[in-house]
Amino acid sequence: MSLFGSLFSGVSGLNAQSRSLAMISDNIANVSTNGYKRSVAEFGDLVTSSQSRTTYNSGGVQTHTSYTMEDQGLIQGTSSSTDVAISGGGFFAVNNSADSSGEQLYTRDGSFTKDVNGYLVTSFGSYLQGWKLDANGDPINVNKLETVSVADTVGLAQATTNIKVAGNLNAETTISAAPATGALAAYAAGQTDSSTPTPVKPTVNQNITIYDSLGRSQTVTLGFVKTGTNTWYMEAYGDPAQLDATAHPNGLIASGNVTFGTDGTLTTLPSLTNSYTPSTPASGLAIKWNSDNGAADNDITLNFGTVGTTSGLTQLSQNSGFSTLTQNGSPTGQLNGLSINSDGMVIASFTNGKTRALYQIPIATFTNPGGLDPRSGNLYAASETSGNVYMRAAGEGNAGSLTTSSIEASNVDIADEFSKMIVTQRAYSANTKVISTANDMLDDLLRLK
Repeated sequence: MSLFGSLFSGVSGLNAQSRSLAMISDNIANVSTNGYKRSVAEFGDLVTSSQSRTTYNSGGVQTHTSYTMEDQGLIQGTSSSTDVAISGGGFFAVNNSADSSGEQLYTRDGSFTKDVNGYLVTSFGSYLQGWKLDANGDPINVNKLETVSVADTVGLAQATTNIKVAGNLNAETTISAAPATGALAAYAAGQTDSSTPTPVKPTVNQNITIYDSLGRSQTVTLGFVKTGTNTWYMEAYGDPAQLDATAHPNGLIASGNVTFGTDGTLTTLPSLTNSYTPSTPASGLAIKWNSDNGAADNDITLNFGTVGTTSGLTQLSQNSGFSTLTQNGSPTGQLNGLSINSDGMVIASFTNGKTRALYQIPIATFTNPGGLDPRSGNLYAASETSGNVYMRAAGEGNAGSLTTSSIEASNVDIADEFSKMIVTQRAYSANTKVISTANDMLDDLLRLK
């Protein structure tokens, strides 16, 4: 009987509008949730199998939940270097287990922080997944996702490969006899006058701190003796205890002459004679450490400036001294910062000023992102209707781009939700009227005798 069908139809309308209100309520509740995608109630009619042109039995209405996955939320800047937002399609891959053995899930919430164990996690503790990078910054295996972790990250030392020297050698310095090779190093090593070569005290000397491949600081000294008009003999030497004794007798590293023009500028750079010559000829100072040191050999360019200019070493009538002594080495650094760049690279920064890319965060894309199953914690799981997942670098294919130090806000429009709430309320009231009217008609029927 169609009256009973009207009752059932009204009840289905109440249920449908109740579900619609539930979705609206969730949307409003999550208006401040990062990366939240609003849900929309899609209504569809129900048709009974006994319908014909001469009869009609009401079927009612059903609802289906649709998620607005492809509607972009507002990108908002933050002060965190590990916050990142996706502009366009795709999701961040996360896992509910630190060893990546748990369920693979996906999120648009890019507010990541480092937890006490050194993992990058979401606000609700899910572990960010990425491609681990090799020493060259390239993914080791793009088919394997790993939890982004900096727990065991240590900084690399930077061995010195360049020394820049700028200063002045006093032109009024008295000329001395040219010392034998290694004489200045012998003096620094504390050799006696009976030693060979005879030790000679440098007229000018300057210590320079450099770093070996293990990040240890070492000292190289530049010693100078004026041996002729506008000519200075130079030796570079170090601590004999740290150097290979055969390659560097008395700590001698290199020696040579520096000449200046009548205007006090360099006319020739020192053509250094190295006591140790590696398989690849040294460009300046070739240093071979002793076997107990454990560090790789240093090959250092010694930069005295440009010939004919005052940009480096000069010989003028003023006190000897050095205004610039720089080198590009550094000790082993400790982790002191973490950031994510627009390529999705997780970059560690260290106390020695060096940086290193550790992971690359891929963007997960789906054939039908609207088919993902929602989970608590602003997460989604793949399903049969979402299709296969594809991991792509940011900006590749249909993967969105990344905006650093930013998060994606909820895509909920509060004004739109309030207007839908009014419509839902009215529709609910109308369905109650259908039920009450059908009930009155049934009462009339029951009163017939």
